[in-house]
Amino acid sequence: MKPLPDLAAEWLESDGQGGFASGTVGGFRTRRYHALLLSPKRPPGDRVVLVNGFEAQVTDAAGTVTALSTQHYAPDVVHPRGIDRLMAFDCEPWPRWTYALADGRKLVHECLVDRVDGSVLLSWWLDGTRKSGACMLEVRPLLSGRDYHALMHENVAFRFDARAANGNATWRPYGDQPAVAALGNGSYRHGPLWFRNFLYAEEAARGLDATEDLASPGAFRFDLAAGRAVLVLRVGDGIAVDAAALAERIRTVETARRAPPLSSLDRAADAYIVKRAPGSTLIAGFPWFTDWGRDTFIAMRGLVLARGRLDIAAAILDAWAATVSEGMLPNRFPDRGEAPEFNSVDASLWFVIAVHEFIAAAAPAPALRKRLLAATTAILDGYAAGTRFGIRRDDADGLLACGEPGVQLTWMDAKVGDRVITPRIGKPVEVQALWINALRLAGARHAKLAATAERSFAQRFWNEAGQCLFDVVDVDHQPGRTDASLRPNQLFALGGLPFALVEGERAAAALATVEAELLTPMGLRTLAPTDPAYVGRYEGGPAQRDAAYHQGTVWPWLIGPFVDAWLKVHGDTPANRRQVRERCLAPLLAHREKAGLGHVSEIADGDAPHTPRGCPFQAWSLGELIRALGRTAPAGRPA
Repeated sequence: MKPLPDLAAEWLESDGQGGFASGTVGGFRTRRYHALLLSPKRPPGDRVVLVNGFEAQVTDAAGTVTALSTQHYAPDVVHPRGIDRLMAFDCEPWPRWTYALADGRKLVHECLVDRVDGSVLLSWWLDGTRKSGACMLEVRPLLSGRDYHALMHENVAFRFDARAANGNATWRPYGDQPAVAALGNGSYRHGPLWFRNFLYAEEAARGLDATEDLASPGAFRFDLAAGRAVLVLRVGDGIAVDAAALAERIRTVETARRAPPLSSLDRAADAYIVKRAPGSTLIAGFPWFTDWGRDTFIAMRGLVLARGRLDIAAAILDAWAATVSEGMLPNRFPDRGEAPEFNSVDASLWFVIAVHEFIAAAAPAPALRKRLLAATTAILDGYAAGTRFGIRRDDADGLLACGEPGVQLTWMDAKVGDRVITPRIGKPVEVQALWINALRLAGARHAKLAATAERSFAQRFWNEAGQCLFDVVDVDHQPGRTDASLRPNQLFALGGLPFALVEGERAAAALATVEAELLTPMGLRTLAPTDPAYVGRYEGGPAQRDAAYHQGTVWPWLIGPFVDAWLKVHGDTPANRRQVRERCLAPLLAHREKAGLGHVSEIADGDAPHTPRGCPFQAWSLGELIRALGRTAPAGRPA
C-alpha cells in the first residue's frame, strides 16, 4: 500500500459544465470552494454551492461508532477525526478512500462525477473481509445554497423542508437557488440541524473571511452488511429514480470514459473542457476561475491540440470567433451574464496563433475555415487601425502599442485598487512577438507590415547591457524610454511561438540570462531576485498577494516557451530533449502528486522551496506541461 499523500492535498472531479466536486485527501474542507455539488446556473458560470460535504459514521455489531468524516472548526478544533482511521487514498481513476473500522474491517468510500449531467456518485462498501455482523452507515449531508464565492451563516430564511420517498429526498433551501436531490438505496430520516463555525484554513491564509455555518436537513442510513451503499447528489427535485440503477450507469459510463489508453494526464486535461453555448470552452482553473480568453487559447495548445482533440478545438475556436468586437476578443465573460470584458491586448493575438495551429493540424471544413480566418482578419485589421485601450499599430516602426493608465492589458494583469502593479504601457516584448507571429501567419496580405515590425523589433529590443531583451519599449508611449526589468516575457521572442524573432548569439545570451535568474523547478520567476521590486513569497491578504503576483512569483506555464527556446538555442537533438525533459519537466510531473492531485498549480513562491500557491488546478500550467512533454518526447514515442 503506497503512502498517504499530504492530507491537505486537493482532489477535483469536473462535471463538464463548469461545476465540480472537490476537497482534500483528509476530507476536511480548507476552502469555501470545497464542495460535493457545486453547479453552474449559466454554464460554465454563475456557480452555486449546494452540498458542501457530509458527516458520516459507522456503527458495528458491538455498538462501536467509527467516524469517517473530518471537520475543522474555529478557532482550531478538528472533530470528528475520520483522518485517524484513514489507511489509503488514490485519485485514479477517481478519488477513493480506505478506512480501518473499529472491528477490524475495511471500508472503502469513493466519489465520482458524471460528465453527462453533473450528478455526483458517493458510495461506500466493506472491502476484503470475511468478518460478518451488522455495520450501519449514517450519512448526513451539509448544505448551503450560496454563490460559490460567498459564505453562509445560520439564518431563518434557510428552508429545511424535505420531500422524501423510497430512500430519496429533495430540498430547496432558498427559492432563488436550484433544488437538490439526494438519491440513495438506504433510508432517509428528517432531522434538521445547524453546524456552526467551520474553519477554512486556506481562506484564512489568504486574508479572507474563513468561517461558515452549514445546515443539514436529515440523515441517510445504509446497511453495509447487505451490500454497497450509494448516494447520488444532483440538481433538481426529481426523486422518482432508482438510485442503485442510476449509480450503476454512472459508474459504467465513467469507467469506460477513463479507461486506458486514456492516461492520468489526459484525464486531468479533460477536466477543463466544458460546454458554453453554442460550443465548448476551457475553464482557466479550478476552483475559482471560469473561462478566460487568454487562458483558453494558451491552454488549448496543450490540453486540446497536442492531444489531437481537433473536434474540441474546432468547437472552442468557432464559439470564440463569433465574439470579435472592434477587432478584439473578450478576455472574460462575467459569471452572471453581464457584458464581456475586453481588457486584454494579447488574448486576440493568442487566438490567431491557435487558429493557425488548428488549421495546420485539422484541415477543417471550408465553412469553418472561412469563419476562423475572417475572425483573425478582423483582429489584425482592428489592431492595425486602432481599437480599445490605445491598442494600435505604430506607423513609425510597425510595432503594436497598447495601454492606458489604470488598465492592465497584458497577462501580467494584477491590480490593487486603482493601482496597476505592472502597467507595461507602451510596447511589451511578448505582445510584439505575438503581433509579428500573427502577421506572418496571416500571409501575403500582411507580409510587408510583418517585415517592418520584425526589423524594428531587432533594432529596438536588444538590451546590450543586460544581454537580454527589454521588457517594454516606448514606456508610457514615450519614444525611446525602455523598461529593462528582467522578466520571462522575452521567451516568446526566443521560442514558444511558430517564428522566433531572435536567433544566434543574441538568443543564446538572452536565454542564458533568463535561465540563470528566472528558472526554478516550478517554472519561471516573473522578476529577477536582484530587482529591488522582487517579492519572493506570495502570501498575505489580497493586496499583498496581488502586489507579489508578477513581481517574482513563479508561473509553471512559462516552462513551455522556455523548453522551446532552450531547444532552439542548444539544438533539437534526442540528447537535448532528454536533458531538458529531465531537468525542467520531471519536477512538474512530480508536483502533480503534491498540491492539486494530478494537476499543476497556478503559481509558486519565487523563493525556495517554491511552495505551490494560487489556484491548485490551472489549465495553462497543465497544458504547457503536456505540450512540452510532447515537444521533448523521443522520436516515435508518445509524450
